[in-house]
Amino acid sequence: MRPFVVYWNNIPSPYMVERFNALADSGNVDFEAWFNDRIESDRSWNVEESSWRFRYRYLPVNKIIGRRIHWPLPIFGRRPDVLVSLYADPVFLVGWFIAKLRGTKTAFWVVLTFDSWIQRTSLRETLKKWLFHRAGAIVTTGNDGKGFAEKYGARSDRIIFAPHVIDVLHFQKGTDNAIPCRIALRERHGLKGVTFIYVGRLWLGKGLEYLMDAFVRAQSGFNGEMSLLLVGDGADESMLRRQVDEKGIRNVVFAGFRQKSELPRYYAMADVFVFPTLGDPYGLVVDEAMACSLPVISTSAAGEIRERVEADVNGYIVPPEDSETMADRMLILANNTELREAMGKQSFEKIKNNTPEKWAKNFEKIVFRLVGPR
Repeated sequence: MRPFVVYWNNIPSPYMVERFNALADSGNVDFEAWFNDRIESDRSWNVEESSWRFRYRYLPVNKIIGRRIHWPLPIFGRRPDVLVSLYADPVFLVGWFIAKLRGTKTAFWVVLTFDSWIQRTSLRETLKKWLFHRAGAIVTTGNDGKGFAEKYGARSDRIIFAPHVIDVLHFQKGTDNAIPCRIALRERHGLKGVTFIYVGRLWLGKGLEYLMDAFVRAQSGFNGEMSLLLVGDGADESMLRRQVDEKGIRNVVFAGFRQKSELPRYYAMADVFVFPTLGDPYGLVVDEAMACSLPVISTSAAGEIRERVEADVNGYIVPPEDSETMADRMLILANNTELREAMGKQSFEKIKNNTPEKWAKNFEKIVFRLVGPR
């Protein structure tokens, strides 16, 4: 008899959907996904339930005194053998508590968080320590997540890895198909010379002010044309556009938000991926760029970044808020085509096996470890 497993998340991101589809395709667990909402206000992803091959449900929600309140009503239905959920919202905690009372094996999905993104309070910190110490299991992405969980009292023997993955084949094939049109695509978007690409939210927490400063520094030290391609939207887009206009920064192209199906074409236009974040729990766009055979310059303020980017092999890791060092690494790659190509090949080699099917197998191992012999 297959164990009944529920994974409870905030929203159905494209990254989770492809993993859940792989899990459903394997057929080794009876899987259902629960979501609090269909989409968040600061996300522009398409949500197409018709492509989902797994069972799912959205939690009921009511507005009380102007605030949206989710209700964990599904937890009172068929009892899951395993519940994996987030923890940073009251509805998750209520659901976790009820599941434990009903005899369900529970686990929290935990990733590294940074002070630059998270407002910490003594109450939340105390509650986190209480929860992590009592968790049946902590599921996380790697050693950074493990260290973070242990800091809050999680037992080492209860920490299990389920590394992040992406649809590698989609990005590899999409880039390969776009390469023959690369020159035309670059001309259409006004890209000149060596092109650095950033993909993600246009929000200052991503370190974009420092990227802009680094780009200006690199431009001034480069004997040739250089472009910066920004793919995404967000709360600070207008401010960034204004900064570009007021300072007269050349060759900065705002491409807007692009769906997953479009992204490989944009990676194909670029030569180097830059991730200036001030505090990402992970940053899956790094993996996308690697699948598209791009070298990566990232700050150290991203979870598990050292497991993906190896200095002088497939890119560079720089301190956050350090425009000077970032500009220096940008210049090194701008001046050396052969180095860019070699690092890009290494990027792909490092990421090529991190597929949704691999995640599904890892997740199944976690489930059977939790439920034990049946």
